[in-house]
Amino acid sequence: MGETAFLPLLFGGDINVYSVARAFYEGYGIRPVAYGKFGASVCADSDIVDYKVKQDIENPAVLCGVVVEYAAAHRDKTVLAMGCGDSYVRILAEHREELPPNVVAPYISGELMNTLGNKESFYEVCDQYGLPHPATFIYKPDMGDDFELPFEPPYICKAANDVAYWAHPFEGNRKGFVLQSREELLEVLHKIYAAGYPDDMILQEFIPGDDTHMRVLTSYSGKDGKVKLMCLGHVLLEEHNPHGVGNYAVIQTTYEETVCQRLRSFLEAVGYVGFSNIDMKYDERDGKYKLFEVNCRQGRSNYYVTGAGHNIARLLVEDWIEGKELPFTITKEKSLFMVVPKKVAFDYIDLKYHGEMKELLHAGAVNNPLFCPQDKSFSHRLRIWKNHWRNYGLFRQYAEKKR
Repeated sequence: MGETAFLPLLFGGDINVYSVARAFYEGYGIRPVAYGKFGASVCADSDIVDYKVKQDIENPAVLCGVVVEYAAAHRDKTVLAMGCGDSYVRILAEHREELPPNVVAPYISGELMNTLGNKESFYEVCDQYGLPHPATFIYKPDMGDDFELPFEPPYICKAANDVAYWAHPFEGNRKGFVLQSREELLEVLHKIYAAGYPDDMILQEFIPGDDTHMRVLTSYSGKDGKVKLMCLGHVLLEEHNPHGVGNYAVIQTTYEETVCQRLRSFLEAVGYVGFSNIDMKYDERDGKYKLFEVNCRQGRSNYYVTGAGHNIARLLVEDWIEGKELPFTITKEKSLFMVVPKKVAFDYIDLKYHGEMKELLHAGAVNNPLFCPQDKSFSHRLRIWKNHWRNYGLFRQYAEKKR
């Protein structure tokens, strides 16, 4: 492919970054530059990502300095600055007006991002627009042990402010907790605040159902605030190890227009711009999809969208760089996103889904972002294969087989 009028600049070092980089590589033949905190990354030693380690890259001054320097070195290009984690996205959103004129940070304002990105205020917005979510109690740090919950265990416990939560690690921390008793809940709350976490916690009712009740919706809203693409994924399997809980391991694309149109109206009403990633769970008790959160970026599993035939890099470029009119599309193509070995998928996913999974595998409609044919680096491939096969042990230890 020839010269392009733009260059992507990515921030982060996980599968999210690699998936976005792969979309740019497949769409435009570009090897993006990416900055992350850790050397042991799925992006390290890659042929399709120019990965650079900068341990303090989550410092706003450092990140903005990197953007300014990169933009100055490529004055003849438009730089697409993309965060692939909440902290990076928030920095770019809050400082986008200060960035050089040849930089595009395709995000909503920092103010709207803080509203939607904080689970407490997000649920208030859901109530405002009539969007269902689990029964919720906001726990304040000064409540101590003196509070009563309006629902019975098991309880879901998660941080209102993800960025602040991950900045105060403690032994046993995870994205969210499922707790069987008040005693377990209090123990976790004590650990969280002892680690220095300063904000509120979200306590919720547990919606019955296994991984297959989860859905993930990735949408792209153009710079005009209109939704251009919606791709709904039916989660068939999540990771179950403590550090991976909530990460999706197998997703099958699905089509539910009513759900998409309702959330399209919401996104356009709030003036959303860029990628959004909404997690929700189907509640069999009332037949409703209950919203958990919106990530103001493409999700960790964003390649399920590219793999279904809608390259996310092309959406950005055609909208922000080429100024094309993008039609509204709800993805109907069937495909299977799978980042675990096939045997793990079939062992830990309910038998009733196996038939369609086999059909998609036979048709070649399956994708794993980490196994890119053009990425021939031996050290990179070795690291990916080692992590891939570790899934056998992790699922054996933390999950229950379905067959």
